[in-house]
Amino acid sequence: MSEAALIGRSGTGRHIAYVLRSNPVTALAASGTLLLVLVAVFAPALVPYDPVASNVPHALEPPSRAHWAGTDQLGRDIFSRVINGGHIVILLALSGTALGLVLGAILGLLSGYIGGWFDNILQRILEALISIPFLVLALMAIAAAGPEAAGDPVLIVLVIALVYAPRIGRMARSAAIDIATRDFVTVARLRGESAWSVMRRELLPNATSVLLVEFALRAGYAPVLIGSLGFLGFGMRPPTPEWGLMISENRALIIISPICVLGPGLALASLVVGLNLFTEGLARILGRNVKLGTR
Repeated sequence: MSEAALIGRSGTGRHIAYVLRSNPVTALAASGTLLLVLVAVFAPALVPYDPVASNVPHALEPPSRAHWAGTDQLGRDIFSRVINGGHIVILLALSGTALGLVLGAILGLLSGYIGGWFDNILQRILEALISIPFLVLALMAIAAAGPEAAGDPVLIVLVIALVYAPRIGRMARSAAIDIATRDFVTVARLRGESAWSVMRRELLPNATSVLLVEFALRAGYAPVLIGSLGFLGFGMRPPTPEWGLMISENRALIIISPICVLGPGLALASLVVGLNLFTEGLARILGRNVKLGTR
């Protein structure tokens, strides 16, 4: 039986299972990412030590039964800090990306549906923001917020949303332009529905697949942006166990105690690789559903 026939008979749930069985890499990435997210969510209950409490007499201890990954230069348990750091990074990444998705979806869908001068002006603004590299735009936003806001998690969430909203908006606009030509949108217009009503009831449900893939893609890179800001000193403030900040604090110890740097570095790499492999599988699943869409 062909894949298309299987999809037609079994629906989305069976299709997802089929894709996961036929692509072990996607299944492994999905499982690994889910495990990392669960560990991050329950981090406060899993860590054996206080991740911010110093214990200088036990500084730079090698891995042992008491400290599975050893301790850093202040005697803090590295394993506890890495696990708790995942809690912080994933929370910031998902919150910032979700806010960027909402803003980008609203702007993109309205722009693609309304068109005209509104679309032209908005797209020029989005293009100007997109032309600025991720990290540069993030640093500009943090600098504009002022030193009193430095290290504020809310600021980091807003910065991630600012960086991603223009890119998500462009994708949402492309989807809206395609969907706006379909018959059910024409019928909604003839009924006299407002632009906001058409966007909410007609465009948004049919652009969900595109937006979900965009969310997963951006969420996969958000930890890198957060880590980069932390490494450069523009992210979370000490003693917060954020991965980029941990790497920055311990980079001088890479020869003496490499686990201090390798621990958060490997955690960050594992999360990013897992999320990106999972995104590829999600795009394959949802991409096929878009082609077989009922509307």
